[in-house]
Amino acid sequence: MIAFLAGFIGALLVGWVVFPNVLYSTKTQPITFLHSSHQDSDCQDCHFFREDGSYNGLPKLETCAECHEEPMGESPEEQKLVEEYIQQEREIPWLVYAWQPDNVYFSHAAHTETQGIECVRCHRDVTKETKNPPFKENRLTGYSDKTMKMVECEKCHAERGVSNACHVCHK
Repeated sequence: MIAFLAGFIGALLVGWVVFPNVLYSTKTQPITFLHSSHQDSDCQDCHFFREDGSYNGLPKLETCAECHEEPMGESPEEQKLVEEYIQQEREIPWLVYAWQPDNVYFSHAAHTETQGIECVRCHRDVTKETKNPPFKENRLTGYSDKTMKMVECEKCHAERGVSNACHVCHK
């Protein structure tokens, strides 16, 4: 009985503590970006729909340069943004928490513009963050542990009476 309990507890520790730490590596964003420091901007200033209706996702460096071509303050992170990226004309290699697999088709317009679903239904609320959360990358898939799971999509579709057929989201 004692051997069984020791084995059971050992298996739980491996499954809950050891395996997740082996499966995920922790990375940090190339620079600290705080949405809370950009409260004078609207979300759509950086995340917008293009004229063709496609979604731009993360802003390009030129969007950052519109305000930060020269440092606006004395933050070391802003200085890094200006010197290492804007002046070098080098895109910031952001680690994307919400990156979806290539076989997933997701239209932001169909969800936010047509259905009126708030961004925070699928993305974390970034408005009050005081630091970037760590990016935990799955060593096997390369996806973040924060990548939205299919079950969340299915739940929302079910709540709204939308089909959960494979072809709705997978092309």
